[in-house]
Amino acid sequence: MDFANYDPDGANRSREIISAKIVIAGGFGVGKTTLVGAISEITPLKTEALMTAAGVGIDDPSKVPGKETTTVAMDFGRITMAQDLILYLFGTPGQTRFWFMWDEIIRGAVGAAVLVDTRRITDAFAPLDYFENRNLPYVVALNRFDGAPLYEVEEVREALAISPDVPLVLCDARQRESVKQVLVTVVEHAMLRLQAEHERGYPAPVG
Repeated sequence: MDFANYDPDGANRSREIISAKIVIAGGFGVGKTTLVGAISEITPLKTEALMTAAGVGIDDPSKVPGKETTTVAMDFGRITMAQDLILYLFGTPGQTRFWFMWDEIIRGAVGAAVLVDTRRITDAFAPLDYFENRNLPYVVALNRFDGAPLYEVEEVREALAISPDVPLVLCDARQRESVKQVLVTVVEHAMLRLQAEHERGYPAPVG
């Protein structure tokens, strides 16, 4: 996906509409389905199923009290960010037993947002490694859960060993404007990565 002609202010009304795919990833119960639902301008497609005995010993619901359903394929939503930019959102399943689908979900994506729950910060290591290994631009979003410990952004960056060039932002996955800012950050970061790759003479892989 080439963002070279993207017009954030919509100054050129005759410009062709650009669509881009953004992946929303993270561990089990971190808020991916909530985020997609909070921002999507269409009724989100959800593939949630009741948690059953089949997940005993595999999923750990004690980490997310009150959670009774789980995403078994993906979440899908859409948001028009500007007159010439539409984002399609794909939320990944959180449990490791469904991660075989991630390679298909990220295909054609321009970037990703990795949600982090500061109560379970170690759950973020695997998703972060996944995107690092595939060279897909991503940002890290700390999802503010009620009662969760508050840390400085740079404390979390250090704890997760996140590179200084990776944006790290605070968000509330329940709030539309907060989610919108996360998506803006993903798009901007992807554009900067793409520009840097062009300047070095070769395009960046995008899934």
